[in-house]
Amino acid sequence: MSEVVVIGSGLGGLTCAFILQKNGYDVTVLEQGAQAGGCLQCFSRKGVKFETGMHFIGSAAPGQTMHRLMRYFGLADTVRLSPLDRTGYNTVGLSGQEFRFANGREAFIEQMSQYFPSERDALAKYMDIIRRIASASSLSSLTSAGRDMAANTEYQTRAMNEVLDSLFKDDLLKKVLAGDLPLYAAELDKTPFSQHAFIMDFYNRSAFRVVGGSDAIAFSLADGIRNMGGRLLVKKKAVKVHCDDTRATGVETEDGEFYPADFVISTVHPKRLLEMLDTRLIRPAFRSRINNIPQTASGFAVYLKFRPGTMPYMNTNYYGYGCGTPWGCEHYTRENWPKGFLYMHFCHDAHAEWAESGVILSYMNFADVERWRGTRPGRRGDSYEAFKREHAGRLISEVEKHRPGLAASIESYYTSTPLTYLDYTGTEDGSMYGVAKDIHAGAEGRVPYRTKIPNLFLAGQNVNSHGMLGVMVGTIVTCSELVPADRIYSQINGIGL
Repeated sequence: MSEVVVIGSGLGGLTCAFILQKNGYDVTVLEQGAQAGGCLQCFSRKGVKFETGMHFIGSAAPGQTMHRLMRYFGLADTVRLSPLDRTGYNTVGLSGQEFRFANGREAFIEQMSQYFPSERDALAKYMDIIRRIASASSLSSLTSAGRDMAANTEYQTRAMNEVLDSLFKDDLLKKVLAGDLPLYAAELDKTPFSQHAFIMDFYNRSAFRVVGGSDAIAFSLADGIRNMGGRLLVKKKAVKVHCDDTRATGVETEDGEFYPADFVISTVHPKRLLEMLDTRLIRPAFRSRINNIPQTASGFAVYLKFRPGTMPYMNTNYYGYGCGTPWGCEHYTRENWPKGFLYMHFCHDAHAEWAESGVILSYMNFADVERWRGTRPGRRGDSYEAFKREHAGRLISEVEKHRPGLAASIESYYTSTPLTYLDYTGTEDGSMYGVAKDIHAGAEGRVPYRTKIPNLFLAGQNVNSHGMLGVMVGTIVTCSELVPADRIYSQINGIGL
């Protein structure tokens, strides 16, 4: 039986391990932290739980793509989902108005047409393009069969804002449709329209929160791996991938243990992987390219604990902009931060009437916390704590303008900065979504799942796309190097819907 070592136990690492263990490989997952899950992790304070990364998922209704994947990975029976409001799973607050995104093509067009009646025909065309792009990708089809490559190519090379400009006349509508861009850190004139299309299609079909926290996904996958005979080891930080003259031979951890491998799959940030590789098999040009790929922005988060019975549960995700546009919020000054935010509640109960906790997220660049780089969590000093208090206060005040009564409902709060993302996920400069998608970068801006080391592969959010569906489909691409893709897709689609 061939041995596989997987570095990292985020969603990419766990799903890779699951597929390979299921298909006859002997898999060991190495996780540097005390808890598996990566961005699936949650934490608790004063009896209340908080999400750290995977706040909601889409296309998980029976028969839809994520539902089929959840059945395959053993999640459908172990992870409880609570649907977001179908008449408004997303709400965008912009220019003194609120705009709700409804689930379903027809409902979405009808609702947006109420706000922008002259754009009804353009909205129908927009949704048709969205569906065409999504259907052209294995993200939606879950098959290795031929797809509409023309749609893939065209909209991967056209900027999101350029396509919106070509479809719509109303500038406010263009901004509203871009209102959920914090979900993928889109940038003006850079982010491909295809990425917007995948996200829009994914959540338009259906949108859910995970009841009790997304760590349930990590726990279920870990149990499934172990039940099939695989190993998941925590507090095992990989520090070196050993290679001979032709291939990788295994992985060494910080405690000096060596794990031999016939194949190695890394799901950590590619720059972290390069730090583990001292081999001529990786050329200097490749190192330089990977080290210079731009990253998405990082973020500042305020985790809110509400006073019992004071904050009605909000069954929508709220995107607020005080600057008049969702674009460019990552470019700010000390005086005008925050320019926008995403505000959500945690689903502690499938039928919650009152919220127990929530989170506010806003862009923050690593340069703002660079002075504390190298310090340890909890020991960064008084100046760092003061920095967090100031920014938490400003962010809460900004949300209060859109959602009056928020501040009075807060019992306590906790914060995270780009340093927190760096420490707990290892992403470069605390990037929220890793490598940035840029239409101008071409192949040079992509991270390959294959390397020049023939038995070393990459997976995770940097290789295909971030988010639950993007990572899972990237996992299938990587695992198809070891298990035929047709077999994997047959296993997924062969389960009753």
